[in-house]
Amino acid sequence: MQENSGALLPESAGHVELEIVKVAIAVPLSRSFDYLPCGSIKSHKPGCRVRVPFGRTQKVGVVIGTGPSTIDVAKLKAVIELLDDEPVLSAEILDLIHWASAYYHHPVGETFATALPIVLRKGADTNIERPCGYVLTEAGRSTLVVKRAPAQTALLNFLRESAVEVSAPECRLFDSRWSATMKPLLKKELVEKVWPQYNPNASTPVVTLNEEQRLASERLHTKLDDYYCALIDGITGSGKTEVYLDVARTVIQSGKQVLVLLPEIGLTPQLVARFRAALACHVEVLHSGLNDTERMLAWHAAADGSAHVLIGTRSAVFTPMPRLGFIVVDEEHDGSLKQQDGFRYQARDLALVRARKAKIPIVLGSATPSLESLNNAEKGLFDTLYLRQRAGGAKLPKMILVDSRGSEVEQGLSRRLLTMMHDVLARGEQVMVFINRRGYAPVLMCEACKSIADCNQCDAHMTVHSHSGRLRCHHCGAERAVPHVCGTCESKELIYVGVGTERLDEFLSEKFPDYKVLRIDRDSTRRKGELQKHLASAASGEAHILVGTQMLAKGHNFPLVTLVGVLDADRGLFGADFRAVEQMGQLILQVAGRAGRAEKPGVVLVQSRNPEHPLLELLLSRGYVDFARQLLDERKLANWPPYVHVALLRAEAVPKNAARQYLAEIKRLIRIYTDANPEVEVQLSVLGPAHAPMERLAGRYRSQLLLLAPVRKPLHHMLAWLRPALESHPMSRKIRWSLDVDPHDML
Repeated sequence: MQENSGALLPESAGHVELEIVKVAIAVPLSRSFDYLPCGSIKSHKPGCRVRVPFGRTQKVGVVIGTGPSTIDVAKLKAVIELLDDEPVLSAEILDLIHWASAYYHHPVGETFATALPIVLRKGADTNIERPCGYVLTEAGRSTLVVKRAPAQTALLNFLRESAVEVSAPECRLFDSRWSATMKPLLKKELVEKVWPQYNPNASTPVVTLNEEQRLASERLHTKLDDYYCALIDGITGSGKTEVYLDVARTVIQSGKQVLVLLPEIGLTPQLVARFRAALACHVEVLHSGLNDTERMLAWHAAADGSAHVLIGTRSAVFTPMPRLGFIVVDEEHDGSLKQQDGFRYQARDLALVRARKAKIPIVLGSATPSLESLNNAEKGLFDTLYLRQRAGGAKLPKMILVDSRGSEVEQGLSRRLLTMMHDVLARGEQVMVFINRRGYAPVLMCEACKSIADCNQCDAHMTVHSHSGRLRCHHCGAERAVPHVCGTCESKELIYVGVGTERLDEFLSEKFPDYKVLRIDRDSTRRKGELQKHLASAASGEAHILVGTQMLAKGHNFPLVTLVGVLDADRGLFGADFRAVEQMGQLILQVAGRAGRAEKPGVVLVQSRNPEHPLLELLLSRGYVDFARQLLDERKLANWPPYVHVALLRAEAVPKNAARQYLAEIKRLIRIYTDANPEVEVQLSVLGPAHAPMERLAGRYRSQLLLLAPVRKPLHHMLAWLRPALESHPMSRKIRWSLDVDPHDML
């Protein structure tokens, strides 16, 4: 560590050409900041962290380079402390961050902050103990009881039950105070630390690839030495993961690392277990469900090269991996790969950029590929590998469309679905009921005056959560007690309208009292570890009826599920967002894919109030390929992505018309720019300002301006000019605004 000596420059230094340190600091300004060096300028390597004075405070920033100052150096302050002797961010990651900051027109300091674990952003030391596991020694295996130490005995027994080393997070799940208990066991040499190592001779499960999987794997094996992107378009249950594993094994044997990106935390444990079992190597996990220390340890293991595989959610795309040789983006269509606030990046697209810059292969996998990926494949940018057979001989489920308008319905369940549930449960099989609406009921209504309990802060109804006796807004998080009388007419005739997962859980528990009902949604899995416990119960068959939201839809393997009921399947047909129909089709088929994944055939019953809709009929009768082709044709005619490039400028303010007035002023600025650049005007469309689909959210009124261009270059040139203008505009200080390049939704 080097610290600033506090020496002052002579007054004449302001007139001398002096190399200074350029630092990225996490503030919402699109520039770096100049500082005098702390010691030798050569020690301030790009990628190192520094502590610097910033206004009346101090901040931790990242050195991004050195060079001449843009201002009088006599006015510059000096770096207080150099936190790293060597860069914590590699040259590859620095390049990726700069690219991402420029493409998404986001402040470089905030972009750098996204790439670092929280503890490093706060200035913590990088010299940490390498992640390890714990196993019993020979003495520990023969010691059944530690005298006068019941906690130590319990921890010994916990380790004895595991056939492999147990990690620190696993110990913490067993006992929150495990660390203090572990220390004397290590001192007594009853337990020892072990570090995961790749063992190519370790026995691993033998997996025989079917013909389609083998061809896909062989194709990828011929492309391991350069950039190559493959879209694995594989139906649910077709064994895409087996292809990933087969290629990853070869990559690891060659001494390289593998990065796997997933959209959801819920998919992580299942995939981690499969990678560890199949590859017998050091697999690390990186997602928001870990505490800061656990995230730091995983990041460090990947960055120092000791981890062979890193499996993570969005931000893992920025993790340094010195020997990266292969990238997988699973469920590449999923909207969760797009960050929806702050730095609004798309992890799938950044993974493609990273692979291209590193000249390594990347695989995008999905049963329902995004229209962007299908369009790229059509243009020859991606190579499409098809998997059309379910692994192990399982068959695709039979799809049945039921008109829920004309059938007898109990709590949202048609008579036909209830009858089929009786038959399936009697055979000892499982049922899944999917409804993408949590809570007890979406509406609390007064039967006398027809008024509805609305959120006081949003243009939305409050959702009834019966078990807690609360009304909650699922948009801003506001809540209040369920009232006993109507707030408008004071009538006591309040009724619950509609069905959510909580109400379905209650109804099905009464309807099928001999069978266990398990609800899986955000409310039932709030506590750490609950999601994994619920998924284990579902996979084991302990639970007979599974009720849940889209948390149940993605990637899970429930071999006993042979019937899936999809309620309110057609809500996306009339959504305000241009992607709503695409997302509806993807969700229906992802949910349907949970049925019949083993030997027993599956059935999917889709309830709809619009069964005659041509797109819904096309999806269920012809499948996703024809459905997506139709949507692509419609997008092309309407000039929507992926045939145009889009940026969305959002603004919000407490006064009702302030955000819209602000965007009208910004539109005027854009007009000034296009008048001065007539070649841009013919290639750029500006729509709005208009109210957001939900105008009022969390007490603030929202408007938006949509920018479209048939080619990317003029749009980005204009945005590069606009971003500094937005930051310096006087009205920007009174308005919350954000710029979203390639927005995933318009809400």
